[in-house]
Amino acid sequence: MRWIFTLITIGLLSGCAATKYTVDDGRKVNEALLGHIRSFGAGEQALRPAIARSAALKDPSCDTQWELPFSVATSYGWGEDDRVAWARGLGVDERITVVGIAPGSPLQPRDRIEDVAGFSRENAEKMLLALAERRDAGIPFSVKLVSGKSVQVTPFKVCRGYTRLASPGTPKAQDYHWLMSLHPLEVTQASLTEDEALWAVLWTQGLSEEGGARMKTYHYGTQIAGGLYEVFTLVSGLKGAALAANVAVSAAKSAAASVATEALKQQLIEQATAAATARVRNELAGSVQRMTQQQAVSAMQQAAANRGALTGLAWVAATVFDRADTWAYARLEKLNANRLAGFSLHQKLLERGLTSNVLVFDAERLSALSRRAGEQGLDEAVVAILGGFKPEALQPELAAMPLASAPKAFSYDEPLGAGVPYAPGLIESVLSMPIESTSSQ
Repeated sequence: MRWIFTLITIGLLSGCAATKYTVDDGRKVNEALLGHIRSFGAGEQALRPAIARSAALKDPSCDTQWELPFSVATSYGWGEDDRVAWARGLGVDERITVVGIAPGSPLQPRDRIEDVAGFSRENAEKMLLALAERRDAGIPFSVKLVSGKSVQVTPFKVCRGYTRLASPGTPKAQDYHWLMSLHPLEVTQASLTEDEALWAVLWTQGLSEEGGARMKTYHYGTQIAGGLYEVFTLVSGLKGAALAANVAVSAAKSAAASVATEALKQQLIEQATAAATARVRNELAGSVQRMTQQQAVSAMQQAAANRGALTGLAWVAATVFDRADTWAYARLEKLNANRLAGFSLHQKLLERGLTSNVLVFDAERLSALSRRAGEQGLDEAVVAILGGFKPEALQPELAAMPLASAPKAFSYDEPLGAGVPYAPGLIESVLSMPIESTSSQ
């Protein structure tokens, strides 16, 4: 009988020691955050198949990166109520949870990863870094799920330029770098079609291909070796972009670090405040109104203002947005996609008032890409997508609306961030952070 008592005691102790993960207990949560979490999930579910689809390009002229057939998120590090919001919105808890998959993925949505190639920790950050390291090795590796099932994961190669979404904690965050573009969550509210999601991916890759050399030449000495793994945690739900950037800037050794800290803190506090108080737009209920010509022009000017407000490497990237348009347009046809997907996504975002992102064209970009489409006999189709307006009719009247769409001329000789407070972008900040290898943990 003593051995039975011993087994029972061990069982009880083991049960007490087991980690408890967050479940949806029905409590009241921040509805704005919940909406952003769901938007994040919808975006990942649209983008991951598009990323896999882009791999079929096999463009020999591309610099390349490795990708996974699934995307993940975790509520690790979030507050208690916010973890409940993650559980309610996407079925995500503190463990690495699958939120988006490509066709043929060995993992499915809501699968939770327990072990990555023999590496297992309760700390989700270390698990994410291990997953990123295995991805970038480019060779198949094993993943064990909490269900006990083990699967083989095979990374695939794509053109350089990761397409990522802002964290639900800072939904307005955006940044553009030759390694990765961080798009604000509002992009997902356009209910992306398969071809529109592909356009977003190809555009991001095109920005890297067309602007990478310029951004690298303009680069100011940041060491990126290993830092890309830390970026993986930035966009996987582990940290809000604000927290990651604030830590990065506080660790900066630049003489202008104090200025950078205050500039980024203020910007990110504003974003966090907006995230906490924002309400779901009426357009999400489908109440999109047909735009007048003047409304379309005004909305495109807002997109131009967003472009003009970018700083650091993102400002350099903004000088080649039109080239990224052309690069992506040419490759849509190669992948048997709708060549006008960029126009349709532009119009959907425009009609919903979602203009604080780079996938809405300003007047110059719209005219340039429309000419390209016109060369292929697609003029009428473009006009139909644009609500019956010809691109030339959507040019702003500069006398009445003097805001210039195009960013100022690029110069390698001009100091970084001239005319604005020195403030590195979110991606660049995180890449500057020293990291520890998971292998020693």
